Amino acid sequence: MTSAVGTRAAPAAGIDAAMVLETYRRHIGRGRARIAAMTGAAVEVASSGAHVWDSTGRRYLDCGGYGVFLLGHAHPEVTEAVIDQIRRHPMATRLLLEPTAATAAAALAEVTPEGLDYAHFVTSGAEATETAIKLARAHGKHVLVSTTGGYHGKTTGALALTAKPVFQDPFRPLLDSIHVPYGDASALEAVLAEHPGQACVVVEPVQGEGGVIVPPSGYLSRVQQLCRVHEAIFVLDEIQTGLGRLGSWWGADDERIRPDVLLVGKNLSGGVVPVAAAVATAHTYAPLDNDPFLHTSTFAGAPVAMAAAAAAVRIIARDGLVARAASLGERIRGLLEETLGGLRGDVVTDIRGRGLLLGVELADEALAGQLMLHLLEANVVVNHSLNAHRVVRLTPPAVMTDRDLDELHGALSTAARQLVRHATTHRKAIRRA
Repeated sequence: MTSAVGTRAAPAAGIDAAMVLETYRRHIGRGRARIAAMTGAAVEVASSGAHVWDSTGRRYLDCGGYGVFLLGHAHPEVTEAVIDQIRRHPMATRLLLEPTAATAAAALAEVTPEGLDYAHFVTSGAEATETAIKLARAHGKHVLVSTTGGYHGKTTGALALTAKPVFQDPFRPLLDSIHVPYGDASALEAVLAEHPGQACVVVEPVQGEGGVIVPPSGYLSRVQQLCRVHEAIFVLDEIQTGLGRLGSWWGADDERIRPDVLLVGKNLSGGVVPVAAAVATAHTYAPLDNDPFLHTSTFAGAPVAMAAAAAAVRIIARDGLVARAASLGERIRGLLEETLGGLRGDVVTDIRGRGLLLGVELADEALAGQLMLHLLEANVVVNHSLNAHRVVRLTPPAVMTDRDLDELHGALSTAARQLVRHATTHRKAIRRA
């Protein structure tokens, strides 16, 4: 398998893409199958670095992955750490001490803001959110406060933090929370003043699914200050932004803040094994510190996941991937401005982001869908934004090469030309109607 531009891996023997699509339709979900059919029903079967291959041998540059692949796909050292752990001891009894969990917790404590020393490992970001909610409840904080457009997972508790649930009435959250505008510290202050000593505040340093929304300078510091004044627990959701994605270790770093709970995920996996964590101060973590059975999960902190987490943190630090994300992000944003910036107005309304979390906002949802499809046709994978359908999101890996950047540049240039043609045709159709 090679990463050279324009080459193809050997087709995957025995993979029938049509049969995979039909199996999805019958046993996984018709809606998922419909979406796949719209994008060509490609079946991904292999990955390495910044690239993914489908069953025909076609290679894609992965600038999506929902923020998981800062280290790229199948990083050899993370993969080897996981394979070694599988051979020796993949799952734990949970009665005896397990050293890999200790190693991962210590590694994470080394890179989190000072004072965030206790890690509770789970298997997904939503579970990390649930951990934070339970810790808040254990401290008597029963009022959940979140921001409009925020996203913290799809479990019932996590959805209670979502101002506009992604599901319709039968699946609306059973818990209620108060939502304030993102970036508006005054609105938050008013809510906290009404609920002194009762609140748990959950925010993202940059909203990802909300459409890559960067808050005004000083916002996070003000949130922290307000939480302290009104005795609220401050939870910073860095599941998508943390461990280098923004060009800093954490979104908390720019304003030198320290939340009571830091949510970590996605990059913690090293792109190999799902794992997430809620990292807390000693005071906030005390309920779990005192009662280890208050919040547990059979598969949480499994040795195989801990091996991936410890390796991922070590490699990000050793290889300077945080600084790499900052510099690479500037170059990619420059490519976006060069290729799509000229379409600002009735096609593109904004290009924004930090580090390797970048968003292109289109004038409407249809144009956003067209941009995604045009890039996919040019062998580049990007993502939509769940709570902002007009925003196409790029979360590329920090291991992209200059050749990968050239490929992305070409794909963006082609997509820009096609967007112009699509927008022109659309305007003519409107005039005729």
